[in-house]
Amino acid sequence: MRKAPLLPLIWVLLGVFSVNGEDPYRYYTWTVTYGTISPLGVPQQVILINGQFPGPALDVVTNDNILLNLINKLDQPFLLTWNGIKQRKNSWQDGVYGTNCPIPPNSNYTYKFQTKDQIGTFTYFPSTLFHKAAGGFGAINVYERPKIPIPFPDPAGDFTLLVGDWYKASHKTLQKTLDSGRPLPFPDGVLINGQTSSSFSGDQGKTYMFRISNVGLSTSINFRIQGHTLKLVEVEGSHTLQNTYDSLDVHVGQSIAVLVTLDQLPKDYYIVASTRFTKQILTANAVLHYTNSHTPVSGPVPAGPTYQIHWSVKQARTYRWNLTASAARPNPQGTFHYGKIVPSRTIVLANSAPLINGKQRYAVNGVSYINADTPVKLADYFNITGIFSINSIQDLPSGGSSSLSTSVMAANHRDFMEVVFQNNENTIQSWHLDGYDFWVVSYGFGQWTPSSRKSYNLIDALTRHTAQVYPRSWTAILVSLDNQGMWNMRSAVWERQYLGQQFYLRVFNPVYSPANEYGIPQNALLCGKAIGRHP
Repeated sequence: MRKAPLLPLIWVLLGVFSVNGEDPYRYYTWTVTYGTISPLGVPQQVILINGQFPGPALDVVTNDNILLNLINKLDQPFLLTWNGIKQRKNSWQDGVYGTNCPIPPNSNYTYKFQTKDQIGTFTYFPSTLFHKAAGGFGAINVYERPKIPIPFPDPAGDFTLLVGDWYKASHKTLQKTLDSGRPLPFPDGVLINGQTSSSFSGDQGKTYMFRISNVGLSTSINFRIQGHTLKLVEVEGSHTLQNTYDSLDVHVGQSIAVLVTLDQLPKDYYIVASTRFTKQILTANAVLHYTNSHTPVSGPVPAGPTYQIHWSVKQARTYRWNLTASAARPNPQGTFHYGKIVPSRTIVLANSAPLINGKQRYAVNGVSYINADTPVKLADYFNITGIFSINSIQDLPSGGSSSLSTSVMAANHRDFMEVVFQNNENTIQSWHLDGYDFWVVSYGFGQWTPSSRKSYNLIDALTRHTAQVYPRSWTAILVSLDNQGMWNMRSAVWERQYLGQQFYLRVFNPVYSPANEYGIPQNALLCGKAIGRHP
């Protein structure tokens, strides 16, 4: 639970120090191990962090410096990625295959990064192999600095809900299925904070913040609370216009924060998360418990939407940027007039599901990504040839046959780019870009054309790091490439990411300056053809 007056005490307890007015430093040591639990009633191997499933929350403040020593006690190499943390000038710490060598078993690596100019609700999870299917995920909650106002009164408490689909099979079994060229079966259930049932308590008449993140592998989720409305206040670091909803869709990789006022009779109420756009509906329930309640939950579990795509699109279009609210800085969010900037480049990214060499793969503009033995960031830094090709992925889909490649797309530092995600498949997509947030300016059905720009919201579109694309539809975003580095553009649907629906965006400035990008860390792990090089 979040209590703003307790933050100085928390800093002391966590070993948070500030010297000579510098931004505070927070020190963590996390040990990654296997454990056996039964979230769906069947004993299975999961990934624990410091013995916890889900892992411990990172509760930090804007501009905090994080030093996190990660000790890998698994039998496989391991990395964590920090979903939504921009890693300003510092893609070295992004924690994905293209930027970091995995941490070998019985070894460690210390991540060093800053929550620079960010607030809001984010997550972390494993990026290696298919570890995400075994856990290892957790919450990152970035709170505002004391002098920065937020556009709502301090809530009485703060609850984190990590929601996602789940399999009874082990991550190694699921990975073998994908490696054999077969798609995954339908998930077995949905978990809330690693459980099928849990409880959250609050006082009648008070207002609480609920932070909901979809940490699942493939399935969109609808979230609702029996008898209560949800006031949306923040989406992935952006303060929103405070619209009120009965339920909200949260797609894979996305995070939202809502305010809920306990204004009903004192009893217990259902909290429900159920799958969207699936023939079979999977549901997880929790309980909202009034502290003065003596009445357990009762009545039918409140039903939510199931396959109503237009309903979801209509809801998504109501998400708006709060132009007058401060974000991580004191200036209002709306002081950056993104809609008045003419994009210097347009790229259209079409996802597909080809068979390559007789096996199921997923591709972007006809290219299915394969990881190299050397991270593309290290290959770029050390000028190692033969690792990746800038020309392997094009700005527009060609419609030709698909191929395998370690694909990197070149981009100029400080360009302002229009990106269209074109989904010609019958399944919903979820796209994520590391290192940035972006303005989601429009959702449309069918094929995007230049005339589709007439529908763009150029005034108060929301910024976020992960955008959904509905079946047989498109989503358009605008992004300011102000963060130099090597950044992963990927499907947040993990099966698709694992089998190639991703690439790297090389945001580059030919004039080296530490003001644009930090140098390679002295503790950088080296692997592949980078072994023997000196940082």
